[in-house]
Amino acid sequence: MNEKSVYQLFKRISTEQADQIAYKYKKDGAWVDKTWKETETDCREISKSLLALDVEHGDKVNILSNTRYEWVALDFGIVAIGGATVGIYASNLAEDCAYIINHSDAKVIFVENQEQLDKIVAVRNQIEKLEHVVLIEGVPSDPDSALTWEMFLAKGNDVVDEKFNERSGKVEKNDLAALVYTSGTTGVPKGVMLSNGNLLFASLSSGQCLPLDNTQITLLFLPLAHVFARLIIHFCMRGGCAVAFAEGMDTIVENLKEIRPHFFASVPRIYEKVYEKITTGAEDAGGLKEKIFNFALSTGEAVSELKQKKQPIPGGLAFKNKIADKLVFAKIKAALGGRVIFAISGAAPLNIIVAKFFHACGINILEGLGMTENTSFSNVNRIDDNKFGTVGQPGPDIEQKIAEDGEVLFRGENVMMGYYKNSEATAETIDKDGWLYTGDIGEIDSDNFLKITDRKKDLIITAGGKNIAPQRVEKVISSSRYINQVVAFGDKKKFLSAVMTLDKEQVESWAIAQGVKFETWDDLLKTEPLVALINTEIEKQNQLLASFESIKKMIILPNEFTIESGELTPSMKIKRKVVLDRYKEQLEALY
Repeated sequence: MNEKSVYQLFKRISTEQADQIAYKYKKDGAWVDKTWKETETDCREISKSLLALDVEHGDKVNILSNTRYEWVALDFGIVAIGGATVGIYASNLAEDCAYIINHSDAKVIFVENQEQLDKIVAVRNQIEKLEHVVLIEGVPSDPDSALTWEMFLAKGNDVVDEKFNERSGKVEKNDLAALVYTSGTTGVPKGVMLSNGNLLFASLSSGQCLPLDNTQITLLFLPLAHVFARLIIHFCMRGGCAVAFAEGMDTIVENLKEIRPHFFASVPRIYEKVYEKITTGAEDAGGLKEKIFNFALSTGEAVSELKQKKQPIPGGLAFKNKIADKLVFAKIKAALGGRVIFAISGAAPLNIIVAKFFHACGINILEGLGMTENTSFSNVNRIDDNKFGTVGQPGPDIEQKIAEDGEVLFRGENVMMGYYKNSEATAETIDKDGWLYTGDIGEIDSDNFLKITDRKKDLIITAGGKNIAPQRVEKVISSSRYINQVVAFGDKKKFLSAVMTLDKEQVESWAIAQGVKFETWDDLLKTEPLVALINTEIEKQNQLLASFESIKKMIILPNEFTIESGELTPSMKIKRKVVLDRYKEQLEALY
């Protein structure tokens, strides 16, 4: 690792690939290209404007915005002069924003649009150290509330290049580059301190596992406030790979077809939704279409199994698979753009059924593992060595081991500097020998592949003394086409129960087909046929679990868990404690 700062790596790539496309984004309905040289110029202008605002070495700068080109340009511009970028999820409430701004001691905040600016205006009197607010897009309704983007950039006109060069040259590996606040499935979010060295190492190690070349492009739709998306940016930069920014979560399907990415990264829920749509669509079509789909899938599964064992594909099976590809798989690949070499799944466990399905279709989803505290990367499956149900082997120069109580530990240059203003939590998480305690329970096989079985604090111990991993139970139950989200409950109880939400689209389609009469969704939830359907589905899924793991009773909620309701984190993880606390009385009543 020759570079001592993120800017040094960025500058090298921008020089070597000056005229190649680095980023693409949509503006006024058309894709705009930014070369590496143009991006480096934009970042330098941002750095000089930050210097004009008296941003010092070590100062924190907030970005409250969805994923977009300016987010990345700002991040590189901040880090280039020794500052630290602090992302805030665009979905955060005003009070949550105020907490992060205050806790991070931010001097400047960039807000995406008037909607985000309104949040800051609402809590402005609670924010102590903030000196400047800059609006990325548009003109503020109150001119005194923020600088426009153009006004901000104009601030740097009088800053000479020598001042920028002096500041960028002083940045070292151990300097703070990012303060990333954890999603917070429990309690108040903690600020994870990541250095320039952490970011450089993570991109180098991951880049050796999944090599890219500078002819490739990816589509990014993950939130940049999450460290997973930041890793993808650095991973692509090191490989010289272009990044296109999706217009939004509701345009992913369209953007995939337009960009035709060679790879992309996502959280499991996206893959699961695509899987559900494809399989239920085939099932509902029935007749010849369903038979063709089943033929293709069984053929693909046979090929997948041989590939997993690294065995040759017999000629007859290979011929059948070509037919399956032409009839079915090619259409699925085309929906993802038609040239995906691999996809990455992270941030939460991927259902093994989903992984096997896509592999049978000829699409390699590589599950990996990372957490904010280790710069979002420790393990990943490889293109030519992928074990379903595992998160793969560790990256180069990353050590892993299992503690006596089953907890997964990591050590390497990807491990954070610590938690900001929280030395006690840091000491609890990283021991004197540099091992990071993840809170995950797992197993390492003879080939050094890691399998995560559950979260240490989430383990349920029944009244009968059985240890149960709730995530496994929840994954099995939610694999029903009619069930959406599941949270298991039963610590110190005789049996397991659950809080669950249903897949509204699937359930309503079933009810109409069955002739069930209902006027509203709430009416439908109370009908006897629906209750019978869900009970039958639970019984069917319970067959895949041990008797002590099976769900005996449940509460069906009318609405799914959302970020807005406080039951999901911004990275779409269920806040188990929030859900169980909210419905504790109803759950206790089941016993």
